[in-house]
Amino acid sequence: MLLPKHTEEILMSGAETVIPVPKTVMLPIAGETSVFPVRRVYCVGQNYADHAIEMGGDPTRNPPFFFQKNPDNLVSNGAFPYPSQSSDVHHEVECVIVLKEGGSDIPVEKALDCIWGYGVGLDFTRRDLQAVAKKAGRPWELAKAFEHSAPVGALVPASRIGHPHKAAIWLKVNGETRQSGDLDQMIWKVPEIIAELSKLFTLAPGDVIFTGTPAGVSPVVKGDRVECGIDGIGTLSVTVV
Repeated sequence: MLLPKHTEEILMSGAETVIPVPKTVMLPIAGETSVFPVRRVYCVGQNYADHAIEMGGDPTRNPPFFFQKNPDNLVSNGAFPYPSQSSDVHHEVECVIVLKEGGSDIPVEKALDCIWGYGVGLDFTRRDLQAVAKKAGRPWELAKAFEHSAPVGALVPASRIGHPHKAAIWLKVNGETRQSGDLDQMIWKVPEIIAELSKLFTLAPGDVIFTGTPAGVSPVVKGDRVECGIDGIGTLSVTVV
């Protein structure tokens, strides 16, 4: 028996699913009732020189490296449940870009045309599990792609704010500044990130990209109030529970 080539064809055929169809993750849009549907989540590692140094990396322009989170790791409810199996979880504030177009081998000069908008995100990381994975040469999923690990604030469309390339990015824990930097400190800029990522994956509408974090990452504990933001884009507040 020939099977349909794509999931969409299966659904259109009226085939009955053997389990409930998983929900599509939706991100809120500032000032609107419409939402942004998520397809995939990509992240750029050590994309600010000072953070690369504090993590023992090389801040020179070596090719960027990428890892992924799961779409359902993205949350917008203002709470971060402290994960089990870890005692050293760090905050990482990041500029998030979301795509309205995609493709493979996207030229740098065409990359900004793919962007729908921007947001503020947190890449919570089980640093102790990440250290074990690094030492063993293993993937980072246990440290990065766990439940509730990627809070995201309301998105703003590029049609409203343009494409910010210089803007303060910051994070406070209980009112104390922990991270402070600027988007222009990225080693690989947003158009380059999209171009390089599209050499490795076929990008598509609905893709979300975390673009890296400035220096100052540090642990959080239950009860902490994390506030972060990017000037001209928005803010995000999360309580560790």
